[in-house]
Amino acid sequence: MAMAFGLGLLLALGQVPFAFWPLGLAGLAGLTILVARAGGALAAARLAWAGGAGHFALSLSWIVEPFLVDIRVHGWMAPFALVAMAGGLALFWGAAGAFAGWAGQGVRTRALAFALALAAVELARGYVLTGFPWALPGHIWIGTAPMQIAALGGQYGLTLMTTLAVALAVILPIGPGRALGAVLGAMLLGGAMFWGMARLSAPLPERPDAPLIRVIQPNAAQHLKWRPDMVPLFWNRQLDYTAARADPAPDLVIWPETAIPFMLERAGGALGAIADAAGGVPVMAGIQRREGSQAFNSLVVIGSGGQVVQLYDKHHLVPFGEYIPLGGLLGRFGIRGLAATDVFGYAPGPGPQVLDLGPRLGAAVPLICYEAVFPQDVRTDSRGDWLVQITNDAWFGAGSGPYQHLSLARLRAVETGLPMVRAANTGVSAFIDPMGRITASLPLNAEGALTAPLPPALAATPYARLGDWPVALVIALSLAALVAARARK
Repeated sequence: MAMAFGLGLLLALGQVPFAFWPLGLAGLAGLTILVARAGGALAAARLAWAGGAGHFALSLSWIVEPFLVDIRVHGWMAPFALVAMAGGLALFWGAAGAFAGWAGQGVRTRALAFALALAAVELARGYVLTGFPWALPGHIWIGTAPMQIAALGGQYGLTLMTTLAVALAVILPIGPGRALGAVLGAMLLGGAMFWGMARLSAPLPERPDAPLIRVIQPNAAQHLKWRPDMVPLFWNRQLDYTAARADPAPDLVIWPETAIPFMLERAGGALGAIADAAGGVPVMAGIQRREGSQAFNSLVVIGSGGQVVQLYDKHHLVPFGEYIPLGGLLGRFGIRGLAATDVFGYAPGPGPQVLDLGPRLGAAVPLICYEAVFPQDVRTDSRGDWLVQITNDAWFGAGSGPYQHLSLARLRAVETGLPMVRAANTGVSAFIDPMGRITASLPLNAEGALTAPLPPALAATPYARLGDWPVALVIALSLAALVAARARK
């Protein structure tokens, strides 16, 4: 189990910001061999769980950062949060190991069963209990040519490709067959590399009249963001960057999540000040609002005169961050969401939307922070022309969290074939083209404004049209075949 935990740590080094994908592959291959050689379902489950615990302990180490913002109140929770997150998510991997140990009748079939089951539980992890598809094995390819496979099968297709490739080395018999398995695995990954490079070499559609968008990054540290003496500083900083004149002028200005420090129902004068600073250019900004007894984490588009012309309420909320399950009960014990306005937290909005911003800017699919982690939240009924994410990654410090969040935004662009504009409070704010490449950015923990043209969109990808069903069907049929083969024996 100690060896499995260490191999999980090695796998985590494939994740951003380390991004050493060869080490990630080596860690996953080693864990697959351990599970394949385990003697039974329980032993395989324990090894797979230990590997998952190591993987998530390192790749999700940023989870302690939100508890350190107000360390006197929440600091004691940080180690428990990391242990609970790593150990809890590793249960999915333990289930994959248990299936492999049960279904496999030898090293080869157990390796194959683990590869398929691991892909299956990682897909399930994106949906069960509202989902948390962070640090998937397939994410080691973000920023490399094989990432383009996500246009075909999404992040779960990437993960299935990865688990199968590393399992091939032990699926075939020991001896010459093992070398053949390694060759087949290399061919699978090499084919993905070649296809991805060919896709990246294709020119994007030309759009000489692309709209210009200005992104504002106020760099409001979380422990200072709501302090009464600092609120005016960050507020004026955003107004000043918005008011800065340029030739040509931007077509849209975007502020990050909760950038407006007033509740929407009391923000009439503030919205007017934003409109005046923008000089007739619409401004998209994050704001909180109340409706009766419910609070919402929202995005508004502010037009001339400070009028709200578009409104979107975040619908995929962060458990224990923006709301607490059984909040009324747990609130009596002083437990509340870190970013929530009260013990009940935010209420979810009605669901994904598309905002019509007019003929020049087109239709934008809005995502607030955490929603960019979920590909299902990006696939709207009516396909937009581009994606926009407003976020406040100040919660996650300056380590791996903000960079991993940015990498997932890049993956959403590849999956949909749509560009993304990302406005982050403390960074990294970025323009991302439909191939997942960053075309312009502001660094982490820096204030500033960035004006750049909106990258063009591509035609809808196969993944954008079909979603997760093809990969889920392939996995389900393969697992069913293993179960049937075991029953026959």
